Amino acid sequence: MKLKKQVTVCGGAIFCVAVFSLYLMLDKLQHDPARRQNSGGNFPRSQISVLQNRIEQLEQLLEENHQIISHIKDSVLELTDTGAVSPSGHLPFRSSNGSWVLPFDGRAAFLSIKPQDCQFAQGPRSSPAELQMLDVYSLLSFDNVDGGVWKQGFEITYDPNEWDDEPLQVFVVPHSHNDPGWVKTFDKYYYDQTQHIFNNMVVKLTEDPRRKFIWSEISFFVKWWENADIHKQEAMRKLILGGQLEMVTGGWVMTDEANSHYFAMIDQLIEGHQWLERTLGVIPRSGWAVDPFGHSATMPYLLKKANITSMLIQRVHYSIKKHFSSTRSLEFMWRQSWAPDSSTDIFCHMMPFYSYDVPHTCGPDPKICCQFDFKRLPGSRVNCPWKVPPRAVVDANVAERAALLLDQYRKKSKLFRTKVLLVPLGDDFRYDKALEWDQQYQNYQRLFDYMNARSEMHVQAQFGTLSDYFNAVYKANDVAPGTRPPDHPVLSGDFFAYADREDHYWSGYYTSRPFYKNLDRVLESHLRGAEILYSLAVAHARHGGMEGRYPTTDYALLTDARRDIGLFQHHDAIAGTAKEVVVIDYGSRMLRALVGLKRVIINAAHFLIMKNKDVYRFYQTEPFLETDDKRPTQDSLPQRTLIELDPNSPRYLVVFNPVEQDRLCLVTALVNTARIRLLTEDGQTLPVQLSAQWSSAVQMSPEVYQASFMARLPALGLALFHLYDSTDSPMTLRSDTLLRLPTHSQTVHGLDPLPLRTVTSDSQPFYIHSQALTLGFSGTTGLLEVRIMRVQFQFVTYGTRPSKDKSGAYLFLPDGKAKPYRQKDQPVVRVVEGPLFSEVVAHYQHFEQTVRIHNVPGVDCLSVDITIMVDIRDQANKELAMRVITDIQSEDTFYTDLNGFQIQPRRYFQKLPLQANFYPMPTMAYIQDGQYRLTLHTAQALGVTSMDSGQLEVILDRRLMQDDNRGLGQGLKDNKRTANRFRLLDCFVSLLLLVARLSHMTSAYLNHEVLALPVLPKKRGVPPLQTFAPLAGTLPCDFHLLNLRSVQNQETQTPSPYTALLLHRRGLDCRLESHNLGFNCTTTHGQLSISSLFRGLDLQLLQPMSLSLMYSSPPLANDSSVSLDPMEISAFKLKLR
Repeated sequence: MKLKKQVTVCGGAIFCVAVFSLYLMLDKLQHDPARRQNSGGNFPRSQISVLQNRIEQLEQLLEENHQIISHIKDSVLELTDTGAVSPSGHLPFRSSNGSWVLPFDGRAAFLSIKPQDCQFAQGPRSSPAELQMLDVYSLLSFDNVDGGVWKQGFEITYDPNEWDDEPLQVFVVPHSHNDPGWVKTFDKYYYDQTQHIFNNMVVKLTEDPRRKFIWSEISFFVKWWENADIHKQEAMRKLILGGQLEMVTGGWVMTDEANSHYFAMIDQLIEGHQWLERTLGVIPRSGWAVDPFGHSATMPYLLKKANITSMLIQRVHYSIKKHFSSTRSLEFMWRQSWAPDSSTDIFCHMMPFYSYDVPHTCGPDPKICCQFDFKRLPGSRVNCPWKVPPRAVVDANVAERAALLLDQYRKKSKLFRTKVLLVPLGDDFRYDKALEWDQQYQNYQRLFDYMNARSEMHVQAQFGTLSDYFNAVYKANDVAPGTRPPDHPVLSGDFFAYADREDHYWSGYYTSRPFYKNLDRVLESHLRGAEILYSLAVAHARHGGMEGRYPTTDYALLTDARRDIGLFQHHDAIAGTAKEVVVIDYGSRMLRALVGLKRVIINAAHFLIMKNKDVYRFYQTEPFLETDDKRPTQDSLPQRTLIELDPNSPRYLVVFNPVEQDRLCLVTALVNTARIRLLTEDGQTLPVQLSAQWSSAVQMSPEVYQASFMARLPALGLALFHLYDSTDSPMTLRSDTLLRLPTHSQTVHGLDPLPLRTVTSDSQPFYIHSQALTLGFSGTTGLLEVRIMRVQFQFVTYGTRPSKDKSGAYLFLPDGKAKPYRQKDQPVVRVVEGPLFSEVVAHYQHFEQTVRIHNVPGVDCLSVDITIMVDIRDQANKELAMRVITDIQSEDTFYTDLNGFQIQPRRYFQKLPLQANFYPMPTMAYIQDGQYRLTLHTAQALGVTSMDSGQLEVILDRRLMQDDNRGLGQGLKDNKRTANRFRLLDCFVSLLLLVARLSHMTSAYLNHEVLALPVLPKKRGVPPLQTFAPLAGTLPCDFHLLNLRSVQNQETQTPSPYTALLLHRRGLDCRLESHNLGFNCTTTHGQLSISSLFRGLDLQLLQPMSLSLMYSSPPLANDSSVSLDPMEISAFKLKLR
């Protein structure tokens, strides 16, 4: 009936247009003075004749329109009689160019971005930073001149009287850097070393209140706390509250900053901060990042939003350090490049020398500084490479020792603008023996006592925490904490790629172990989805008075997953730079987390889709839903769940959309029969594309089929579909499959009812089509080759150097430019065409490329879906790369994202070695000119560059047979068969560093796939189910719901009544060409009403919070709208019932 009304309306509209056109014609003739007779105003006969002819033509056209409408009505009635009614009443059909045309689904979609919401993207920055890192790179020569005792620097001199009026303040900050997994697993490190550090800390810090220490990795601290007795806990609490021990940064780990996604960076920060607040009432104030291999501009923004006032970084290119040292710019305000003012500024300290170990922290001469690392006293297993050992400080030598050390302190202080000096004292896993605590603290205290007692030395030296140092800097400059000190520069940009010496660039780890980088992103999407569904299920259970019946014990699974994902953000985990046994441990933890999250999702979905919640029953051993896929082991690819259809009863499929907008997309399920009929919740039959499941390049799997259908899914919701084994399935359309074979020697057979054709490969290009796209492929290679503008795919390989220094887990040291990938035989190429999707699969020895286009209105149809299945396990010292070549005139400029949060411009510098021009690509990279932008979206972090104008190149996997001498002691030889997933998007451009709405949604679709969850058959039958649509309205176009995270109770591992809502307002590039995205979308000047956001729930509290929920603002009225600036991330505490 709905469709008949639509047809009637359409016919009526045509009639109205025709009549109105006739009216305009007559009106024009009546009022046109040139057409009147001067004598009497009568029409000439010739004009009357012409008018009569035109009226007759209009009558004929109206009759033809009437016949067309009647024909459409008859077709509708015919389809209705067969019981096969699609949303529009049509089957898909082929157009004249060979592309499939889908029936219109009857829902209008619009994109409306208000001009005011584009002003951020188009307006100039009122407070630009003096130091732009891209400009600094352009300025420097990177010549690596020998600087003397400070090899990578220069000679430092000073006037001994400089401190006469203002003594030098020195803060020696003891620390121990504990990697939560590297050459040992997290647990092995804890039991072998870390627990002893804490146990000694409790005793040794208590011995003298002047002793200080800082700690960063909360994951280790929590493990110790949970195993410590009450006396140790109370002693530790006293040290923290008394200021002797400071928790710095306070994240679950010291996160990697190149590969991690900002969702996970925030989540691990929240997990650490929330534990500290619940357990100790402690709020971190300073950030400490001494070991991540390069630093992202995202991290200072997140710390600033968590109300951290100051931060420290260490691993920065040695030439950058030298330049900043020479200009005394090592301390600066770090500002976001997109910020219109100073609101994102955070005070940052960059350590000037090679490392964070003791030889490289007291001053410029490591030979001298090593003499003040008292763990290296003669007799220790650790010595000084410069052959001059430390000496214990005694009365006889204290004057000489103090003078020697003060000279280093003074020289180091000359690199800064304030007469306050920071001297870290520690290294990896230091202070695990009680002896070292005595050696370091006692000898340094003797030195401090001597210095401080002699006014002629003009120094005040003491142990301190990181915040003690920063507070002294602010006090010396007479500014409030976190405020810009006078004359200190403002900087924008990031610090990639990192080099520690010579041309040793740490750009290999951007790709190392891509299997686990991809698994991390899958896990993050599941965590976000589980958090949202769990929070909604608990809130709806409370609203319905069913708190006791919903399994809130699933909260423990959420906590475990948060911590396992947080652990993997460690800079030796997601970086791919740990030993093989440690990687297996990370993988096992991640698989356990994934299984737990799937359980949380299916349990929440079970409750939310129940039509009558009174009949809801939860049984731990009898899940209501199946998971969408399974992974047998931590290093295996997912295996999609097979839905076995029964002729006697329907199967139900629940599809979860983790994206915060309605989603029109393709859903694929595996079924055991070709006789499939698929219905929506309200009984409408949907077209289904039936395709083969392939077990090899030329072999179909028997009795397993892919059933793909177009689904409209509610935002963050659960949609319901019915599947039948039915002989009457006229809406099931089979894919056409063509195998292009190198020779006739291979024998292949199709399986009924799926047809299969074969041809011998030739050099002629071939094409696949959708309504939006036409793709051309090379007949020889089977790779993508032609589009509107030239886009060609190539695969290339890098070797490693023949000299002593070779590529490894960290370093990329290639043996020259890439060489084309070659194999002896031509590939087998499979071409699949159908109404909903078409794809080309090219099978090579070491990779398999699948290029798919979706014939679905909206976001999915506007990009090219690319999956590269890589397997280089038989290679030695080889790196496989994918190169995209276009006609875009991008010159030497390209753009990469930072942590999925923001875009950073890059330049390919010829003055730098090839490996220096690779950058991390967590979610996207693009090139552009004045006409086109081509964006490559990725579902896993990889390394990327642009070697030449119009090119993007991505390293897909690396297999390296040796260590690269950075402490790991292994190569990269544990490669897995890995699926690297991408979306390729091109469109007209605006020359801005912000991303278009289409690009945001493409990335969201790629990184947050729908989950298709089959309902398990029930002996007693399946109770009535319904679609769950949680949002009462649509979120503004530029809002991303980052998380809806249940907050833990103070005492028990159960959910409190509160939920944390994290929102990110994206900055949009509005001048890109708009497309129909398949959903309604508008902007609201950054305003959002939370009280009307969630359907069926009451908002009882709305309270703005800091990003990690440790600082609160006064609650807002429940009916208030919240306001976010472009690019802003904000957190709110909600109470939903």
